[in-house]
Amino acid sequence: MKILIAEDDPNLRAGLMDLLALEGIDCVVAEDGEAAWRAFIEEAPALCLFDVMMPRLDGLDLCRRVRARDPQTPILLLSARGAEIDRVVGLEIGADDYIAKPFSARELVARIKAGLRRAKAQTQPQSQTQAAAPLAPPKGPERLRMGDLEIDAEALRAWRDGQSIDLAPRELAILKALRERAGKAVSRDELFDVAWGRDYMPNSRALDQYVSTLRRKIERDPAHPRIVKTVHGVGYRFDEDA
Repeated sequence: MKILIAEDDPNLRAGLMDLLALEGIDCVVAEDGEAAWRAFIEEAPALCLFDVMMPRLDGLDLCRRVRARDPQTPILLLSARGAEIDRVVGLEIGADDYIAKPFSARELVARIKAGLRRAKAQTQPQSQTQAAAPLAPPKGPERLRMGDLEIDAEALRAWRDGQSIDLAPRELAILKALRERAGKAVSRDELFDVAWGRDYMPNSRALDQYVSTLRRKIERDPAHPRIVKTVHGVGYRFDEDA
């Protein structure tokens, strides 16, 4: 399995190649977004690591383009822009994680390896991947009620007061996991399992960013959520009386 690295800084690009070579990970590199897009089409990498600030095509637009073609390949964004809004945008357009510079080499390698394990698991027979996920969403059309929110799982859409709300697949997975355990706290690890896969790193902030974005979509007052409640030190909870 090989990964695609798109980074315009030649020193960092070379350093990443050397770092990953020591881990036995094959790399394809590109110095700008357009070159990375061509490499993605030609090489079909198992994982992508994109710098956000690149010439010709930046990492966010590159992520959008890759996601439109391939919804499965893990994408990690790498950037010095660590503000929350930048992380949220990256995750909303389909990135699996957002790593801010400066970063720990050990953490970056661990996250890349976790993404590669998840990519490998996606190629296994369906029966194997389903057996590994205890909270996997059931098949077929389904409508859920969470407070005053009605959710059509098949359409990836929710409704309130006649207004339609589009949901991302991971947002739906989080809501279904909470609905299945209504009244009980669902741990962060369990939510990672159903939304990202069992090999995803549980210390990532990706879940918090997804929940923050989800609350802005579905809560009447995101600052005082009633559907996705925080259980400090554990995870999140949905109560039937929301």
